[in-house]
Amino acid sequence: MSNAYESVMSRKNEIMKKAVGIDYSVFESGQIAFDYEKMMHETGYTLEEMQKIQGETGVGNTPIYELRNLTALARKCAKEGKGARIFLKDEGSNPSGSFKARRAANAVYHAKKLGYKGVIAATSGNYGAAVASQAAMLGLKCIIVQECYDSKHVGQPEIIEKARKCEAYGAEVVQLSVGPELFYSFLLLLEETGYFNASLYTPFGIAGVETLGYELAIQMREKVGRDPDVVVCTNAGGGNLTGTARGLKKAGAEHTQVVAASVNLKGLHMASDEQFNRKSFTTGHTGFGMPFTTWPDRSDVPRSAARPLRYMDRYVTITQGEVFYMTEALAQIEGLERGPAGNTSLAAAFSIAMEMDQDQIIVVQETEYTGAGKHIQPQLSFARQNGIELKFGQPQDEVPGESIILPEHPRLIQAQDLDLVKIRQSLIKNAITQGAYTSISQEDLRFLMEETNADESFVKETLSELNVTVK
Repeated sequence: MSNAYESVMSRKNEIMKKAVGIDYSVFESGQIAFDYEKMMHETGYTLEEMQKIQGETGVGNTPIYELRNLTALARKCAKEGKGARIFLKDEGSNPSGSFKARRAANAVYHAKKLGYKGVIAATSGNYGAAVASQAAMLGLKCIIVQECYDSKHVGQPEIIEKARKCEAYGAEVVQLSVGPELFYSFLLLLEETGYFNASLYTPFGIAGVETLGYELAIQMREKVGRDPDVVVCTNAGGGNLTGTARGLKKAGAEHTQVVAASVNLKGLHMASDEQFNRKSFTTGHTGFGMPFTTWPDRSDVPRSAARPLRYMDRYVTITQGEVFYMTEALAQIEGLERGPAGNTSLAAAFSIAMEMDQDQIIVVQETEYTGAGKHIQPQLSFARQNGIELKFGQPQDEVPGESIILPEHPRLIQAQDLDLVKIRQSLIKNAITQGAYTSISQEDLRFLMEETNADESFVKETLSELNVTVK
């Protein structure tokens, strides 16, 4: 078989089917629709099974801390009577240092169960370290494919840090420049090795995060006697929020509001060689959060199990400067040094806490490990080297790719709401555009209602604006 780009890409569905062990076609039920819950049930694991799998490699049962000093600071900055209690679930205590260990534990276990000799994951984030760690524990080979640097072979400190961690666990790391070669190289490696695709977006990967949401609810009931009012999830590809929300529901926490939070990188193109190193966040930003929310199936499997718009009640953005500020505040006020991804949701939670009453509770559902490349100083130094202006001031004046503005005062930290109505409309438009549909079935209509967490009239009105009829 030819290894030419066009030839390999034409074989992607066949390669993926062999590498994941799932025939996604059995879940298709319409032009647009597929049976999501059937896919999760038939190819995933029960909550009890997931807890057992994760427990065998030391994953899960992470602690929850009340951030009393940050809560006190939020109350000083807020109006009288405002300032919810802020709690944090410390996922950085997982074996590889992030919640991604939950996804990896299930994926690698499943690979071994099916008889694969190794696993491959395409990721520049913490998931690579998680897969490498779990593969080492279960005796499987591991290859991590990273989008690491620009055409000048200059890599971001945070990505290089994660490569070091993957290599420390014995994984082979394939580092690539930004662009379409990532997916091509990934497919080629899957085909050549016959290894398992430990995708972030499989049912067993997402189901692994359900234990996080379930634990969180049970732990909060033990600590304070009730469910939290709000849980904030850093949102990129959507698996973090999807799994956490599903776990909360399985614990019966039906009234907890789930908030998505992303770093605002509006205006920066994630596949741009020129702009690749002009951002200081490699995950948890709008460059992933927005496209994956409005069309989940852009992932590396035919049908993504991460479908965040089904579960989010609110979507906010926070600036790079605000996250850097909150990272330092967490270390110096609470004595917890953690990496930037979890501190995205922490910065958002600090802002939202100032809106809430003092008897309410808000939980940041994850932290991540920190290391040489993730620390504030190397990241800010790298930004300065790339011509980014660094200063203190009003965070909302920050322009991604041009400036990083650290807040002059913590009261200036202010999460910005995204319009969920427009996001829901975008998902419907993307679904229609994929097949250039002029009419859809009742089954497709119900699917779009579930996908957007919207009622029938909203979906029909949006379809009408697109000149699409329902049969």
